[in-house]
Amino acid sequence: MWKSFEDAFYLNFIEDDRWKYLTNGLGVTLKITFFAVLIGILLGFTVAIVRNTYQNTGKLKVANAICSLYLTIIRGTPVVVQLMIVYFVIFGSVRIDKSITAILAFGINSGAYQAEIFRSGIQSIPRGQFEAGRSLGFSYHQTMLKIIMPQAIKNVIPTLCNEFITLLKETSVAGYIALEDLTKGGDIIRSRTYSAFMPLIAVALIYLVMVVILEKVVRLIERRLKQNER
Repeated sequence: MWKSFEDAFYLNFIEDDRWKYLTNGLGVTLKITFFAVLIGILLGFTVAIVRNTYQNTGKLKVANAICSLYLTIIRGTPVVVQLMIVYFVIFGSVRIDKSITAILAFGINSGAYQAEIFRSGIQSIPRGQFEAGRSLGFSYHQTMLKIIMPQAIKNVIPTLCNEFITLLKETSVAGYIALEDLTKGGDIIRSRTYSAFMPLIAVALIYLVMVVILEKVVRLIERRLKQNER
């Protein structure tokens, strides 16, 4: 039994340096996740500010309508379909790096969910905080920047971290555009060795390790935030 395991391990990972498919794929997955998170934060924060401003002041009506349409479309369609639309339709006639396509697609998708996270964080702050800022002579934007947003961001950090974990796992569909991410790397090994168990289990374990590490980071952040509240 041990001999069979050694032979399978050698065949799937050692022979022809097939382990590099996993390490290279992991690098692609982490790169996509990192930059998609940054785009998602930028989009999500902007959309949340626009929607909250419209709700409180009635301004930015057109921008709010655009943001609402964006949220409806992105949250109402599967991420893999969005990925293929970006790659095959929007950039179908343009030669562009597949990683950039994936980063844009996943960033736009994540931005829709982060927008609601930011907006819920803003709405969690008591109305009295806003009124107190205005009574001190702050403008609407100064009140939001100096009083509301610091508290809101602190409240949503754990939820945002969980969204990042979800995004990491969602990038596993990047192989639909032939991008050699971690999942695709495992699938390439499977196609070369005709052995599905070991490469796919390895991919699953790598994802599991990353998620467990991120979850520990989230719990550490939550504990730190609770200590600061005291």
